[in-house]
Formats: sequence, C-alpha cells, structure tokens
Amino acid sequence: MESPPLNLREFEELARRALPKMFFDYIRGGAEDEFTLRQNTEAFQRISLIPRVLVDVSSVNISTSFLGYDLSAPIMVAPTGQHKFAHPGGEVSTARAAAKCKTIMVLSFSSSCKIEEVASSCNAIRFFQLYVYKRREIAVKLVNRAESLGFKAIVVTVDTPRLGRREADIRNKMIPPKISNLEGLLSIDVDSQKGGSYLEQFASETFDPSLSWKDIVWLKSITKLPVLVKGILSTEDARKAIEAGVSGIIVSNHGARQLDYVSPSISVLEEVVKAVGGAVPVLVDGGIRRGTDVFKALALGANAVMVGRPILYGLAVEGEQGVIKVIEMLKNELELTMALAGCPTLKDITRKHVQTPADRLRSLM
Repeated sequence: MESPPLNLREFEELARRALPKMFFDYIRGGAEDEFTLRQNTEAFQRISLIPRVLVDVSSVNISTSFLGYDLSAPIMVAPTGQHKFAHPGGEVSTARAAAKCKTIMVLSFSSSCKIEEVASSCNAIRFFQLYVYKRREIAVKLVNRAESLGFKAIVVTVDTPRLGRREADIRNKMIPPKISNLEGLLSIDVDSQKGGSYLEQFASETFDPSLSWKDIVWLKSITKLPVLVKGILSTEDARKAIEAGVSGIIVSNHGARQLDYVSPSISVLEEVVKAVGGAVPVLVDGGIRRGTDVFKALALGANAVMVGRPILYGLAVEGEQGVIKVIEMLKNELELTMALAGCPTLKDITRKHVQTPADRLRSLM
C-alpha cells in the first residue's frame, strides 16, 4: 500500500497519476515558457527565515480575521475554475472542505457547479470571483445572484483583457469547459479550424479588453458587497485601486497563466503593501506550497494567502477529504514554523523574521 502524501508536492504527483493528461495539464500549466510558473515557487525558496529563540511558544495561535470574518488560519481558497475536472464533487466538495477547515473559499465564476449549488452545500463565509464580459448585464446578473445567495464579497480579476497563451491547452486541443453559471446568459460556438486553443477563442469572444479603473467604480455601484481586485503587481496599480475605493487587494500573477516573465507575486508583495499603507488588507497568491511560504508572505506584509492548484490536487486525489488534508497540512506547517521561529501569534511575525535577496544585496554594499 502506497504511503499517504506528506506534503503538497506529493499531492501534485498523485494528482498527475490520477487525472487524464488534458485535465492535469489544464490545472498545472502556465503561460508560454512557464518561466513565471517556476519562479512563483522558486522565489519563496530564495527567502531565508531568521528565527528568534528562547521565546515562550508553549501556545501558538494561528487564527485571524479578514474583513471581519474569523478564520482558523490566514489561508484561503483561491478562485480556480472547473473543479469537476479534478473530481465529480466539484466545487461543492471544495466548499464543504473549506467550511470544515473554517476558512473562506472564493468561488470562481467559471465554477463547474452553479452558484446556487455551492451556496446551499453548507454554511460558510464565501466570496465570489468575477470576470467582466463585453456584455455588462452578465456581470450585473452574476453579482446580484451571488449577493442574494449570501456571498460576502466580490473578487474581480483584472489581469485578463485577453487569455494568456497556454501551450499545453493548445497542444491538447482543450475545449471550453462548461460554465454552469453562464447557462442562459451566454453561449459561444468555437471554430475548430482556427489556431490556438478553444479556450482562447472563447475568451476573445467574451472578455472585455476595454475594462479600466472607471469600471471598478461602476462595479462598486451595482453591489453593496465589498469589492476586491485580483491581479495587482505594481505599486502604481495598488494606489489606483485604493483611489477606486476597493476593499482589498490581491497580489497575483494569475498563477503564471497570463503574461509570462512577470515578477513572482511574493517578489512584489512588500512594495505593494508599502504603497497601500494599511488602507485595505492585502492578500497574495502564487507558488505557496509550504507553511514556511505562508510565514514568509505574512512577514512581508500580507494579511493572508490564497492557495489554488494544491486545492485541486487534493480534490483529485481524495475529493473533499483531500482538500481538507491540503489545508490542514499548510496550517500544521505554519504552526510549526511559528513555534520554531519564536512567534506565538501572527502579530509576532515581523519583517525581521525574513531575509530576501534584496536584503542580502544591500548587506554587501
């Protein structure tokens, strides 16, 4: 009998064996040369920890809150589409797992389960992720549905005027997955004679490349829910987001699935946090595979992290229970890291607990 996975990378390998190649490639893959995909994880490895000793860590508390909602740990489920590619239970299984782990799940608009199914699956705090289409009435209807079903925030993804070139999907002739939440709202037929992936064709027909900061103000006008923007990588955009009145910023390069050769999310986190100046909470995603990664993100100013692919790997391997194991692994690793670093609470994690490549360079000057 094969031993159970001990870490998130082992979950990824088990998911590779469990899933059809097309589905695994869709989940794992990044844009073009996948340089940023590799850098997302390797950038964490270049950050060193600086522990403090002789600190009383007989009790370590990893609980926190976000936008006033209590979390068991500063670890949330990032919006990722098509969970039924990983497991028949889809987003319903993921939602139940997140609820049992007492954390927030951000449901993707491209969920393979309807908003209504997920909302009725269990009692939990959930956010809804949104793309704004050329037909703005679609966004209005989706936001209204989410709000009426008890979702607590809207997360608008802002880094996708067009779909990134994901060569694994092109090679596999990946078909546009069924987006249950768009039933009755939008239907696009793809042309098998055109180049690129069918997903690219779908995106080019639907995504709105004219989306701008004024549309964030518009989005705020159609809902009472707080609006967070996902896809910020620069201080300039962080400041514009604050000016637009957002309630939170997610530092993200879309899991390296959009523009290749952009900075790893963790590498720009600190400067974005400084630009925000505490005006709103800041989240980060991309490349988080260990509790030490969570610790590093918190030390660089994040209020919490979001985890995407590992959730799908856990779902592929063991369904709902696999998602629970992935989240609990990260929580347990974070708790251990805090104990060994001399941090009994999250507030004790400071910038002095990490050394970045930039720190090492400055020390040589």
